[in-house]
Amino acid sequence: MLKLSAVLTVVVKFMVTQSLLWQSEQQSSDFAELCNALYERELISLARDKQSTLLGVQAKINSLPHYVKRTAFALLNAHSPLALDVQNASWSAKQASISPSISQLMAYDSNVLSWYRQQVLVHGLVVPIALEQKIVIDCIDRIDIKQQRFRTNIYGWFNLAESDLNDVITSVNASLLKPTKKVMTAACAGHRWQNSQKVQPSIPSLRELLLSCTINWRNFKQPRTNIAHN
Repeated sequence: MLKLSAVLTVVVKFMVTQSLLWQSEQQSSDFAELCNALYERELISLARDKQSTLLGVQAKINSLPHYVKRTAFALLNAHSPLALDVQNASWSAKQASISPSISQLMAYDSNVLSWYRQQVLVHGLVVPIALEQKIVIDCIDRIDIKQQRFRTNIYGWFNLAESDLNDVITSVNASLLKPTKKVMTAACAGHRWQNSQKVQPSIPSLRELLLSCTINWRNFKQPRTNIAHN
């Protein structure tokens, strides 16, 4: 448990940092709303994290203004077909009755792996990944052409040489998906399904929001690199 004095020190430091941020930025009301929503969400997440130490919390709060501002700029400048919910700092889109991952997983080799085998994969490419209840996005950070596989930043290696789904999925039971508009929409909007029923969408993290702004919706084979940020 953190001592009250230590907690107050962290909170005061955060308030000062936030105040300096507002004084240095002359932005639109949408930018202010986004920052406010992102701050609130991240602080709640930090408060609920029982694994963090005081030093860990302080480090995260110190870096928070930078990432909040960068994410807000990226969201406002993203070329996305999705509607931006400014008050909640998230993407909004109509949710399908069933997950769009189901059809891809039924014929995995022809639906998914063949698409990746035909591409010249690049670092930073955003790819969709199916988890148990939802679809998430991650990005490629390493490519092994010789062994026909690539690694994503969070979910690890995916083997394109195997046609059996069980040989392709990672140790965290994550299945690679082909990027389509329906799949990427579901991932960015946090859509979830349980027992073949729609449930409340998940709350995106700062990292997920930033990744969503690098999606090239006109060409899923290439990342969008010209993200506006300050």
